[in-house]
Amino acid sequence: MTTLTSEPLASLIERLYSQASAATSPVLETVSGEERERLMHSKTEYLKLYAMLKDLWLPVSRDTGKLLYLLARNAKAKAIVEFGTSFGLSTLHLAAALRDNGGGVLIGSEFEPAKIALARHHFVEGGVSDLVQIREGDALVTLASDLPPSVDLLLLDGAKALYGDVLLLVEQHLKPGALVVADNTNYCPEYLAYVRAPQNGYLSVPFADDIELSMRLG
Repeated sequence: MTTLTSEPLASLIERLYSQASAATSPVLETVSGEERERLMHSKTEYLKLYAMLKDLWLPVSRDTGKLLYLLARNAKAKAIVEFGTSFGLSTLHLAAALRDNGGGVLIGSEFEPAKIALARHHFVEGGVSDLVQIREGDALVTLASDLPPSVDLLLLDGAKALYGDVLLLVEQHLKPGALVVADNTNYCPEYLAYVRAPQNGYLSVPFADDIELSMRLG
């Protein structure tokens, strides 16, 4: 058995996915599809968009959650950075891997206070709160300093237009062989172009429908 498949985490994750699937956002429903697309690609109005999404969980899929656990375990990760904590489902999968790797730290970033409060409750309930530090505010500020000198895995799952900017903040800390997992990359053409260009120091492949898995080469 693993931390991920044992109690209290197993039943907690199942319950949270059920809650996530039932969540709605009345504010978002008043915005046209065209306006949503524009905001998804905006580097200046992402705070407005994610304020509209504050009631939505926006979790990684169940399979992606398992993939994150597998990758972090296989990498023997001790230091993980996550952009976009939301209510903490992806964080729980990664923290489970840290626990099974013998400990470590996961630094997350989330600017919605209500989401942070509930995520922290989930970390306590799941028995992994000692492994997780959530920094409140804009990730372009909160992840710009005080990161571990050697990061084993970076998860990008916040404002899609900022993936490249966040990667550049963390890049100097990525050890050779570090993994970068980016979700919903169909919104991130500039990011994909960057990690797929050999001169930028990554080996990168698309995975599933909209995930990009990249490895830092040096």
